[in-house]
Amino acid sequence: MPLNPRITDWKDRVVWIVGASTGIGRATAELLHARGARVVASARGAAMLEEFVAGHAGSMSIALDVTDRDAMRAAAQRIVQGSGRIDLAVYCAGHYRAMRATRFDLDDALRHQQVNYVGALHLLDAVLPQLLRQAAQGEPAHLSLVSSVAGYRGLPNSLAYGPTKAALINLGETLFLYLQPKGVGVSVINPGFVETPLTAQNQFNMPALISSERAAREIVRGWERGDFEIHFPKRFTHMLKAMSYLSDGLYFAAIRRATGL
Repeated sequence: MPLNPRITDWKDRVVWIVGASTGIGRATAELLHARGARVVASARGAAMLEEFVAGHAGSMSIALDVTDRDAMRAAAQRIVQGSGRIDLAVYCAGHYRAMRATRFDLDDALRHQQVNYVGALHLLDAVLPQLLRQAAQGEPAHLSLVSSVAGYRGLPNSLAYGPTKAALINLGETLFLYLQPKGVGVSVINPGFVETPLTAQNQFNMPALISSERAAREIVRGWERGDFEIHFPKRFTHMLKAMSYLSDGLYFAAIRRATGL
C-alpha cells in the first residue's frame, strides 16, 4: 500500500530541484522534463543551470546558495509567483569529503552540516507554508529529501557526511508523521553508490555503483509508487539494511572486515 499519493502524471507538474547542476539532481531534472514536468533547477553554478535551461525548453533556473535562507525564500516566492504552485520540492544539494577521526577537520565537518542538513531546513522554511496551502485545497504537494545509505549506520570515511544524512532520514520520518495526514507527501531518497562528481573523489571500490541516469529512474519510480523511502540499488541497500540490525559488536566487526579499516 503506498504511503504517499502516487504521482502518475508529470505533465505540467511544477518541480523545484535544489542541487540540480550535476549528478543525481541533474539527471532527475532531465528525466522529469522529458516526462512533461515544468522543472525549476537550482544550485550555485549559474553557468551549468543556464546550460540546462538552454537544452530543456520551458524549464527555469534560479542560482542560489542553500546556506542562504533568504535566497531560498526568495526563490520559492519567485516560483509561486510565476507558476502559481510548487507540486514537488526536492532537496538534492550535497557536500562530501572523506574524513576520518584521525584527521578531523572542523571547518569541513561544519560545511557538511550547513549544506547537507541546514540547507534542507532552509527549504522547509521556504516551501512548507505553500505546500500546506495546496494540500488544504486538495492540490498536489510533495517534499522529497535526498539522503544516503551512509545515514543508516556509521561507515569508514563518512565521519562528516554520514551524520548529516542520518539527520535527513530522521527529519523525513518526523515530517511524514506531521504532514502525511494533512495531504502533503514526504519521501526520503537513500541511494547507494552513484556515479557523480562527489563520488568521483573516492579512492576505494564502490560496490554496486550505478549511473546518475539509473538513479533518476529509480527515484521517479519511487514517487510514482507512492513510496516513503526510495532506496537503490536493492542488491546493495538490502544488505546494508540487514547489517543495520546486527548487534553493535557484530556490526563493527563486519564493517572492519569488509573495508579493511
